[in-house]
Amino acid sequence: MSTIVAERRAEQLREASTREPALELLGAQAWYGESHILHGVDLTVHRGEVVTLLGRNGAGRTTTLRAIMGLTGRRTGSIRIGGHETVGMSTHKIAHYGVGYCPEERGIFSSLSCEENLLLPPLVGNAKDAMSIDEIYSMFPNLKERRSSQGTRLSGGEQQMLAVARILRTGANLLLLDEISEGLAPVIVQTLARMILMLKARGYTIVMVEQNFRFAAPLADRFYVMEHGKIVEHFNSGELDTKMPVLHELLGV
Repeated sequence: MSTIVAERRAEQLREASTREPALELLGAQAWYGESHILHGVDLTVHRGEVVTLLGRNGAGRTTTLRAIMGLTGRRTGSIRIGGHETVGMSTHKIAHYGVGYCPEERGIFSSLSCEENLLLPPLVGNAKDAMSIDEIYSMFPNLKERRSSQGTRLSGGEQQMLAVARILRTGANLLLLDEISEGLAPVIVQTLARMILMLKARGYTIVMVEQNFRFAAPLADRFYVMEHGKIVEHFNSGELDTKMPVLHELLGV
């Protein structure tokens, strides 16, 4: 990234920090049935930021994304999206605040073609934020080549591209991405990294759950580390080098 682009990006983040956060969790707690998973999560994401949730399996990272979307059981505390309290809302109403969720299991419809999967989701955000099919195909040429193929006949990497691309069609500008690099070939992971950087440059706000630290490290502006359903560390990208001993202890990276 050039010095000019880096300075412009820093200025955008400074401006964003003075506005209403895109996402704010205060004392957020969540349950699956009787199982108490989140224990008072505090997390703030400013507009235009890429924030990564790190942690071992079972730490509560995926549950945090699901709680934001209203996909857990009981939720308490505060979950505000663009200044709107959503902790008591249903999932479809939360989505209409411009939130797009890409789950780890992808959810590709096997009976639909690649392009039909892309065209299926309704508009949930601002129409000006919704990417056109041509923009999607420019970002992911593989999908253009496979646009007539049945969704589940795509490779794992192509299915992951499709799962992310599908939410970009909805106009969502707050993206919740769960383990999008998991199990993919390095060339596909590089494509997804370029996508994150492109979306970041366009002003999207992104929260990523990632086990692949090498993928997440160069992309994120800030990091939260979870353990046992709580945030135990929080730092920005400039502090990454000094935090490596802590990350090695918490994550084994």
